[in-house]
Amino acid sequence: MMTGLRSEKPKTDWLMKRKINCESARAFPIERALAKLGHFPVKTAEKEAWFLSPFRSETQASFKVSKTMNRWYDHGEGVGGNVIDLVCRILKCSVKEALAYLNQDWPSFSFQQQQHFNTNDIGITITKIQNIEHQALIQYLNLRGIPLHIADTYCHEVWYTFKNKQFFAIGLQNNKNGWELRNRIFKNSSSPKSYSHLQRNSKQLIILEGMFDLLSLAVLTGPLIEVSDVMVLNSIAFIDNVETHISDYEMVDLYLDNDSTGKNATLYLKKKYSHINDQSDAYKNHKDLNDFLCHERKE
Repeated sequence: MMTGLRSEKPKTDWLMKRKINCESARAFPIERALAKLGHFPVKTAEKEAWFLSPFRSETQASFKVSKTMNRWYDHGEGVGGNVIDLVCRILKCSVKEALAYLNQDWPSFSFQQQQHFNTNDIGITITKIQNIEHQALIQYLNLRGIPLHIADTYCHEVWYTFKNKQFFAIGLQNNKNGWELRNRIFKNSSSPKSYSHLQRNSKQLIILEGMFDLLSLAVLTGPLIEVSDVMVLNSIAFIDNVETHISDYEMVDLYLDNDSTGKNATLYLKKKYSHINDQSDAYKNHKDLNDFLCHERKE
C-alpha cells in the first residue's frame, strides 16, 4: 500500500506542476512572445497591437493582439487563441515544448535598441543556412527599404545558437567563413570576424562599412555594384586589412558612414591613395546609405 502511494505522488506533483506552468504561461505577454520569435507590431495602441501575420506573407496587418485580454486573433484565417496556442503553431511544437520555450530566462529587449555581443566572450554556433524565408526577416528588410530579391543575392537566412537558445538573422558571410548577423533586435557576428570581398575581376572597387550599406547601394545603383568588386568592412577596424588590395584597382569608391569614424577613415585613405573617390556627398545629410535610402523611400 505504501509503495502504491509513493508511486502516485510524483505523478500528482507532475500534474500540478504542469497545470501551474500552463496557467502562468498563459499570462506571458503575447507581444513579448512575438518579439522573441522575431515579429514586431506594425501599429500599436493602448489596448491592442496589429502585426503582419506570422503564418503567411502579407502587406496589410491582419493579426491582432488584445493587450487587455492577452489573446490573439488572425483575421485572415479567422482563428485565434492564447500565447501557448501561438507558440505551438509558429514553432510547430508540442505544448510541453512551448512551455519550456516560454519558461526560458530571456532578457526583455527594447524594440528600438539592438543588443551588441562581444563574440570573443560567447559561443555562437551556426546551425542552418538557407534562403531568406522567415517573415520576421522579410519584414525587417522591408522596414529598411531592401527588396527580398536584393537581400537574397548577397545574404542568407542564418540560424544559430547562443547560450543554448536559438536565433535567426540575415547573414553576410565574410572572407574567413564567419557571419555578420542582423535582425531587428540583434547585431552580432560569428567567429572568425573579417571583411567580405565580392570579386568580379573588375578594375573598380567599392568599399562599404556594413551589410546594409551593401544592400542599400544595390537598391540605389544596381548596375554599378553588379560590375564592380566590393569590399564590406564589417568593422572599420579592417581598414588596415583591405589596404593590401587597394593598389590592385584602378579606381576605388568609398561609401563610409558620415560620422567621425567614417570621415577619419576616408581622410586617411584619400591622403594615402590618389585613385580613391569619396562618395559620401551623395548622402551627406544622412548617417549612411541605408538612412538615405529609407529617407528617399518616404519622399
